[in-house]
Amino acid sequence: MSHCGYSEDAGCLKCDKDDASETHEDSLGEEAFDTINSSIVSGESIRFLVNVNLEVQPAQAVESELPGGCGLLHTSRKYLKLKNFEEEIRAHRDLDGFLDQASIILNETATSLDDVLRAMLLRLVHRPSNLEHKYKLHCNLEHLMAVLFTDAETPTEGRVHLLADTIQGVTATVTGVQYQQSWLCIICTSKSLIKREVCISRLLRPQNWGENCCEVRFVILVLAPPKTKSTKTATEVGRTFATMFLDINFRQKLLKTRTEEEFKEALVYQRQLLTMTDQGLNPSIKYSISSICIQKSHQLLQHKNFFPVAKGIREDFARRFPVYSLDFTDGIIGKNKAVGKYITTTLFLYFACLLPTIAFGSLNDENTDGAIDVQKTIAGQSIGGFLYALFSGQPLVVLLTTAPLALYTHVIRGICDDYNLDFNTFYACTGLWNSFFLAFYAFFNFSLIMSLFKRSTEEIIALFISMTFVLDAVKGMVKIFQKYYFGSRIINTEHISVLSLLGLGTSLNTSFHTALNTSVLASPPELDSVSNHTHEHTSRETAMLSLFIMLGTLWLSYTLYQFKKSPYLHPYMREILSDCALPISVLTFSLICCYGFREIKMSKFRYNSSESLFKIAEMQSLSLGAIGSAMGLGFLLSMLFFIEQNLVAALANAPENRLVKGTAYHWDLLLIAIINMGLSLFGMPWIHAAYPHSPLHVRALAVVEERVENGHIYETIVNVWETRLTTLGASILVGFSLLLLPNPLQWIPKPVLYGLFLYIALTSIDANQLFERMALLLKDQASYPPTHYIRRVPQRKIHYFTGLQVLQLLLLCAFGMSPVPYMKMIFPLIMMAMIPIRYKLLPRIIEAKYLDAMDAEH
Repeated sequence: MSHCGYSEDAGCLKCDKDDASETHEDSLGEEAFDTINSSIVSGESIRFLVNVNLEVQPAQAVESELPGGCGLLHTSRKYLKLKNFEEEIRAHRDLDGFLDQASIILNETATSLDDVLRAMLLRLVHRPSNLEHKYKLHCNLEHLMAVLFTDAETPTEGRVHLLADTIQGVTATVTGVQYQQSWLCIICTSKSLIKREVCISRLLRPQNWGENCCEVRFVILVLAPPKTKSTKTATEVGRTFATMFLDINFRQKLLKTRTEEEFKEALVYQRQLLTMTDQGLNPSIKYSISSICIQKSHQLLQHKNFFPVAKGIREDFARRFPVYSLDFTDGIIGKNKAVGKYITTTLFLYFACLLPTIAFGSLNDENTDGAIDVQKTIAGQSIGGFLYALFSGQPLVVLLTTAPLALYTHVIRGICDDYNLDFNTFYACTGLWNSFFLAFYAFFNFSLIMSLFKRSTEEIIALFISMTFVLDAVKGMVKIFQKYYFGSRIINTEHISVLSLLGLGTSLNTSFHTALNTSVLASPPELDSVSNHTHEHTSRETAMLSLFIMLGTLWLSYTLYQFKKSPYLHPYMREILSDCALPISVLTFSLICCYGFREIKMSKFRYNSSESLFKIAEMQSLSLGAIGSAMGLGFLLSMLFFIEQNLVAALANAPENRLVKGTAYHWDLLLIAIINMGLSLFGMPWIHAAYPHSPLHVRALAVVEERVENGHIYETIVNVWETRLTTLGASILVGFSLLLLPNPLQWIPKPVLYGLFLYIALTSIDANQLFERMALLLKDQASYPPTHYIRRVPQRKIHYFTGLQVLQLLLLCAFGMSPVPYMKMIFPLIMMAMIPIRYKLLPRIIEAKYLDAMDAEH
């Protein structure tokens, strides 16, 4: 067999210049052996090499000279990282499984590789644990011998006796690659195997099996079934033992062992050394250093961290101002241009912001009796988004008014009605208190508190928001069916007027969609008395068409979004279609609804033109009691703003997004306070960072590559175009949309909006680790992706942690989706309560090291 290229002697490595370099292709015809190798680099210079060895017998060499004896040989090279015994739990479990039922051959006298492997397979067959499968393994012995080599199932004239898959240690040098020749790890996968098997053989004398394997003393044989968990494959098990055998001192100790028990003790001791090496600690000082680290982690947030005043704002300026001009020129000037991506992303943002803005404007119009309507909502969205895009530290964050903000507005309207207060004045006062508290948080560096939110906590809140989008779309469709599909019978049989039905739906719901459906503008035919048969027929058509439009919008948008992965069209065209998925689907099904089914009347959004967009509230009319009440509401509102703004910004700045221009949490929070102060005075809806629009915006500007690891395909972001132009363009387009009211914007039916929300929710959960771990409960273990937490955390602990996260998610749903408005107002406090749950409660159930591993980025 041909393997390595240097020799070992007395614990030292001696380089053999003739064999140190990689395979010489031009010497194939002169030598009786060849080497096909593929190496694996660790973090250091020592590497694993997946080696394929070729040994041609003299008779075969003569036969290969004949035309009929020629064949093709496929080789591949792959780098493997050294096994991390401190983090990867499978390293210890692989060794423990071997020690429990060790198959160790000491002082093997066989000299040929075939005889050594046959003896190892026989040892596995006769192992006590395999007695019940002994007959089956014995029958498969020749098959296993065959699959270890490349000549299995090949024509007789084309057979080449070559090891199919091996792992070998190498060292990269200036002159080439030096092989560790004293050991060889052979791995094999076969369907005839029921479980993983490992056997280690120590040869009595060093054997010369060809190039790069001149002094073999240890052979490690790893067998595994093909369908197994990604961390339990033959390669992973081989990586465990290969990492241990890389140490020449360890191999010298194994040579001195006399019994199997001494051999096992040497393996256990080597595992302990590797664990401490991976930690980078000396055992004597390990405890003291870890204690210091724990103290530092608890001292990260002390009172001195919040001083001096405005320290965080100054640091944000120092970090972001030098690259401010690049936010306008990147992708426009220079070799790498991204003008097309900017245009498609701007269109995506325009539709993703405009349609929710119209919906919330219609809802606010209903809840405030026209004090805040669609026009004011669009104007506030355009002005606030423009200012934030122009002056913010992280322009990739998208601002939007949200359902909780609409709820606060509804509560304020109810208070004004109960106590005879002027709505515009009380609303402005509440907004000013909110801006005051936000400015206070910004100046005293309160955004540092968000560092306590671990990745798992952020993903719980993110998944909750995605769930609300799905739930709201479903509730909206249910209301349409109640009104048009089932409600028509009630109207016809009990003679209930349409106006009274509209009144039934005005109760506050958990989301804006339910209340939004109460603001439907009934078309004239629906308000008139018509025959029972015609009215029932038309209403049912409306309900079924609404369902078709919603699902069609979802299907088309998501299909186009995934189109970049298809083999059709040019890659550039696929990327354009993927980026424009949302605008295309919205326009397509709006036109289908308006022109393809013109005779069917669809529900439209409530719209009333504003008398004045920029009328300042009169603050002097409020009493001290009203100002105090506004302060309390403003404080609760500021908590919502603080968490949402920082949380969404953290998700946009996640390490996997590879943003390079830095963050500006403190300055952005102050800018949000300033923007909302102006919006409050003019009676426009409040806005803050929106999820999932902000992460989707980052994704739209990203350059994404698909990579394969252990047969699993995953996407990774290479870089992101960090620009202000997309949010600036979208904000300007939203402002110009005021000219499109009421038509043609009112032609967009509400089912299209519901399909939009389903699309946003579906695309936002793609990279949600909590959702991925929930999906593991339904997957076969062989289909588990080789993620960092799969490698580092026991499977049972992963499922425990996922279950605890689901409980926290249900807690958020209990308050965030409660029909009681005042329970939803304390929802920010529930989100803050998740910090002590993560730091105090969860470590009592799951070890802290496993929690940290699952909260890690990779």
